[in-house]
Amino acid sequence: MAPEPIARVSTLVTYPVKGCAGVPLSTSKVTTAGLTHDRSFMVVDGSGTFRSQRRDPRMARLVPEIDADATRLTLRTPGAEPLELKTTADGPRLDVTVHGNPFQGVDQGDEAAAWLTEVLGSSSRLVRVPDDHRRQTSGLTTGTAGFADGHAAVLASLSSLDLLNERILATGGEPVPISRFRPNVIVSGWPEAHTEDRVRRVRLGTAELGYAKVCIRCAVTTVDQETGDKRGPEPLRALAGYRRADDGGVAFCSKFAVTVPGTVSVGDPLEVTEWAEPEQGLGPRLADALA
Repeated sequence: MAPEPIARVSTLVTYPVKGCAGVPLSTSKVTTAGLTHDRSFMVVDGSGTFRSQRRDPRMARLVPEIDADATRLTLRTPGAEPLELKTTADGPRLDVTVHGNPFQGVDQGDEAAAWLTEVLGSSSRLVRVPDDHRRQTSGLTTGTAGFADGHAAVLASLSSLDLLNERILATGGEPVPISRFRPNVIVSGWPEAHTEDRVRRVRLGTAELGYAKVCIRCAVTTVDQETGDKRGPEPLRALAGYRRADDGGVAFCSKFAVTVPGTVSVGDPLEVTEWAEPEQGLGPRLADALA
């Protein structure tokens, strides 16, 4: 009998500035708020509302570089001089919101604000998660997060992407890369698509994650993460055919809370310690789609 395939961490990605380009990592600390520096900074408009690729797809071309202790942040984008910033963890606070949820952010100063306003063409400021940030995330396993939309970590599998792209190609569309979904942990080795739907507890490296909920996708998935251009209806159109959730919207990837902080590296095996049936009818819908 052939040995059971081992699922492994294929890619790790952190997003130091919410909505901007991701930074691939070979190894990362996993704190209660997720991978190193994930969504520690955020761009907000004049009212304190977070800026997103939903309305500002050009943010995909803002490429951050951050040092180990987050004291220096550089942002680069084509056509502009880089912003090289000495960050501050203790400064004036702004009231900010993420999907209507109120938080506070430490303002990073006028230089960053002027650069972002020029690049994005609209009044913007950069804020940082304060040290006393307290946030409880929702779902089957609760936890905390920085300025992420809702949870500490998003996990995706390459087998799920393969199935999605098969369905896109079958209707004459162009396949999409996994970067469209902006995951933190990308898994290879699961033979069945959407195995992540059934994971409830998982150990990777010395960290452990607990399943919170399915990840409902939005128009950001239609933005080319290399060019910052919107590319049409995919992958949302294809997902609507077999991944529609009972609560509305279409699902791809799963959201997790960090239950045990630790360290994770590319190549680490995943040890699933608890399984369950998929939520929201996604299991039967997937079975029908594959029948």
